[in-house]
Amino acid sequence: MSPAGDADEQSTEEIEDYAAQRRLGRHLLHAFSSTDSYGLVLLLIIVSYAISTIPTTGRWTESAVLGVLIVTVWFALRTSHAHRSVRVAADCLLVLAAVVGVTHLITANDEVRTALFLTCGLLYVIAPYTMLRHLIIRKTVDLETVLGALAVYLMVGMAFAFVYQALAHMQSGNFFGAQGEGSFPQDLFFSFTTLTTTGYGNLVPAANPGQSLAVMEMLVGQLFLVTAVAKVVNTWVPRRGRDEPAA
Repeated sequence: MSPAGDADEQSTEEIEDYAAQRRLGRHLLHAFSSTDSYGLVLLLIIVSYAISTIPTTGRWTESAVLGVLIVTVWFALRTSHAHRSVRVAADCLLVLAAVVGVTHLITANDEVRTALFLTCGLLYVIAPYTMLRHLIIRKTVDLETVLGALAVYLMVGMAFAFVYQALAHMQSGNFFGAQGEGSFPQDLFFSFTTLTTTGYGNLVPAANPGQSLAVMEMLVGQLFLVTAVAKVVNTWVPRRGRDEPAA
């Protein structure tokens, strides 16, 4: 092949690569901005996590987390096309969560805080359930499916953290014993290290039911990774790769 032919072939490949990058950029922009995409749900989960890790937590911070969580769950139910019965039950729970959040701003006591975190945990159980159902029945595995699977995984980790925090207010003594009182940032750190079975060992529940719940989270995290996420990642092939003929 002549040098001119090589140059033309290289130029064509560069144009195709640039066009593919442009398409990927548009897909990502749509995924993280569309109100009917799991990308926006994933982004809201990240925002709620960031707010939750603020060192100085208080009533306003916790209520802000609940506010973002309510919006996240609403979008998750809409994107996953949840059944009408599930949406009705979730809407009632979302209204209850809003009432709890406002009450928490007015009255600061352990009962209200316990109700707030239990409500958050329940919402982050309902949403992953409907999302998983929707992802399983989808006929194609694409970028939207990958984003949905990641959103479910993060929701599960935060759901356990909410339950840990509720337990910390219900039981006597520190949740982590001498290791820590069990602030919500600590619960988030412990939850995700447990979900991924990293196990640093710097935070350990002092008693049950926290210890049993941690074992359950380890099992859920590993089963989810080796089944749902692994299946999605192995099955997903970028669109450009599907269109190209085999070498």
